[in-house]
Amino acid sequence: MLLSRKIQLAALLMVVTTVVSTSIITAQDAAQPNAAASQQNPAVKPAGPGQAFRAKQIIGSKVNIEGNTAVGTVDDIVIDEHGNVDYLIVAKDDASLVTVPWDAAVFNADQRVATVQITPQRFQQVPTYTVKQYPVFGTPTYRAQVYKYYGVTPGQDRRMIRRNGTVVVPAP
Repeated sequence: MLLSRKIQLAALLMVVTTVVSTSIITAQDAAQPNAAASQQNPAVKPAGPGQAFRAKQIIGSKVNIEGNTAVGTVDDIVIDEHGNVDYLIVAKDDASLVTVPWDAAVFNADQRVATVQITPQRFQQVPTYTVKQYPVFGTPTYRAQVYKYYGVTPGQDRRMIRRNGTVVVPAP
């Protein structure tokens, strides 16, 4: 039983690492949200086309919002049914968790910082939860609610979509 659990965890880690390391960022995705973040905070290094991240580069990274305000660290990532990174799970200082859409974050792997363009006042309104009761991430209602807080639309900046084993990059 214990060996089976270890094998499952090792397989999950390999899948997460593979998915994250193969995520593709289109040139349009890199130009839109990342350009604005770079202008507001020169320390933010936007992800470029074809840049990939490993799961362990993301997990444990600091998360900052507008005004370079630290709000927590990346505790986990959520991957959708197509193998795309959908959300960052951010552990706040009060031990509560908050969901941040991957499309709303600009990640700097060198500094291990994810920057999200949301005001501190707006961030305080984002629903929180605990490790004892996670939300159902894949429901359309939850997705729309979370994306609305961050001013992005679900699917708007999708990095890639896998269909029948084929990678489809959304048209601009």
